[in-house]
Amino acid sequence: MTRLNTESALPYALNRVGVLMNADPTDPLEAEGVLNPATAWGPDGELYLFPRMVAAGNVSRIGRARVVIEDGVPVGVERQGVVLSPDEGFERGAHNAGVEDPRITFIPDLGVHVMTYVAYGPLGPRPALAVSTDTISWRRLGPLHFTYQPHLSTDLNFFPNKDLVFFPEIVPGPDGRASFAMLHRPMWDLDWLRPGEGAPAPSGVADGRPSIWIAYVDAEAARRDLSALTSLRHSAPVAAPEMPFEAAKIGAGPPPLRVPEGWLLIHHGVTGPVARGFELSHGAVYRAGGMLLDPDDPARVLARSQEPWLSPETREETVGTLGNVVFPTAVERIAGTVYVFYGMADSAIGVAALERTAD
Repeated sequence: MTRLNTESALPYALNRVGVLMNADPTDPLEAEGVLNPATAWGPDGELYLFPRMVAAGNVSRIGRARVVIEDGVPVGVERQGVVLSPDEGFERGAHNAGVEDPRITFIPDLGVHVMTYVAYGPLGPRPALAVSTDTISWRRLGPLHFTYQPHLSTDLNFFPNKDLVFFPEIVPGPDGRASFAMLHRPMWDLDWLRPGEGAPAPSGVADGRPSIWIAYVDAEAARRDLSALTSLRHSAPVAAPEMPFEAAKIGAGPPPLRVPEGWLLIHHGVTGPVARGFELSHGAVYRAGGMLLDPDDPARVLARSQEPWLSPETREETVGTLGNVVFPTAVERIAGTVYVFYGMADSAIGVAALERTAD
């Protein structure tokens, strides 16, 4: 395996390909945009996009669309309806509802596509899971649960959580057991929910800004029963904001991609004001970067990009429901090229090519 010095710049770049999907102005389910998609290959050999579709009132559903590929390049979509709506009680509040920001990882060892998503319920954004073998029908496994860890001196289940994504392969767990690992992004601020509560970060967490964490599932337990994927153990911080383009917060993007140096994680970094609770972060800027995780210990960062790989520049990226946003959420290899799919200003979906810049 090729190793990089932790101070090295990662030899990768993102280069725009174009806009893949815009909202359909005639469809009320897309009245407030399409954004932040997942992707999966169907049993028919076709690639499918799973966009977050936002209806009036910020009610989100997860759709399915076949990706149109011409000469190896994704150029558009053919819509095929909705696969997940906020129908369950934990996905709805008295004045809000949504299933949001899906990430899909195909895990060959289990033979299923695993979709993490954010359930926008009565207590704000909470993590949840669904699985599928055909990418058409999705079975909810329910909300995620983090096992209590005394050294953190808190219950991670108290807190809103976003940017959830599974690794595609078994990794070593901190207890030495073969494990499936998931990245997540807990948010400590509870003041928006209970005024005066503040942001009670876990014991030992000195940086309270939203950061990337990792948690693990015992692989043998998941093989016996897929519902074990909802029970996460050994949660620990991976990376806090460090570079200037990450000054406010960071979060995981697409499923980590295995590269010669280790696990390549494409992530987003945010500068500017961070909204509380249910609000949009107007005035913030979302950019994309990358970091390399150790394959023998994926909680360990080997290197990270010192500058963003993609910043909002085009009209689709700068003007929308939430301007100045590029938000990577899916990655796929098509005809030898790796493509990254990303949300544009919370309104449209773009695609960029991941390219290696040096050996």
